[in-house]
Amino acid sequence: MSILVNKNSKVIVQGFTGTEGTFHATQMIEYGTNLVGGVTPGKGGTTHLDRPVFNTVEEAVQKAGANVSIIFVPPAFAADAIMEAANAGIELVVCITEGIPVQDMVKAKNYLVGTNTRLIGPNCPGVITAGECKVGIMPGFVFKQGRIGIVSKSGTLTYEAADQVAKAGLGVSTAVGIGGDPIIGTTTKEALELFMNDPETDAVVMIGEIGGGMEAEAARWYKENAKKPVVGFIAGQTAPPGRRMGHAGAIIGGAEDTAEAKMKIMAECGINVVASPADIGKTMAAVLGK
Repeated sequence: MSILVNKNSKVIVQGFTGTEGTFHATQMIEYGTNLVGGVTPGKGGTTHLDRPVFNTVEEAVQKAGANVSIIFVPPAFAADAIMEAANAGIELVVCITEGIPVQDMVKAKNYLVGTNTRLIGPNCPGVITAGECKVGIMPGFVFKQGRIGIVSKSGTLTYEAADQVAKAGLGVSTAVGIGGDPIIGTTTKEALELFMNDPETDAVVMIGEIGGGMEAEAARWYKENAKKPVVGFIAGQTAPPGRRMGHAGAIIGGAEDTAEAKMKIMAECGINVVASPADIGKTMAAVLGK
């Protein structure tokens, strides 16, 4: 059993009967995720993928015991879906939706304060505990079971890191794609802290990108609280200042927002920084003496 999700998690899909919800729910079920149903307003009482459909998240919690939700809801309604899940008592909400208006996310993030709900995302690939539970859109076959945690702003680089770790003869405990939007639920530091306290994780891969201060914050926290080795990489090393690259949050706004500055801070705080994602696996193996 690892952090955030495991084989005992009772997962529901918000936006269950839509094209995207259906496709990824099917993949999650095939991976072995304990998917107990889904929510599509107006379709409650029917079944989909041999699972019950509920009108509300509250109903899914009461009737199916749901404690994890994944959201495939259009941007205009996604923040409401997050708040509905929190209001129903869902412990972990994974929001895949890209393009949620910033004002909506400000409202949703404020709403979560004081609740027991943790949000992953939005605009993220989700969370996977290798061999146990996939709550996201990542290709499950890439993630081999092991004891390396991954926290990443980038979906694609999450998969690359998992592949690198596997090729180095290591495997993944849990991988968390936190998302690349300006306002997200769980930060790099918060995910790193979870891994530092997880008895099933021996070391962590931390992948960041230009823009914002999350990597510097995580690195400075790590310097004071280091328990396990961390291998770090920052994407966007060739990005010109002032140009947004890929993610909505990936824009250089200050001196510490550049890839070079972040890599320097991370190295000074004891993180093993690599210049290329191709070096993640072999560096992790070397750090662990394997």
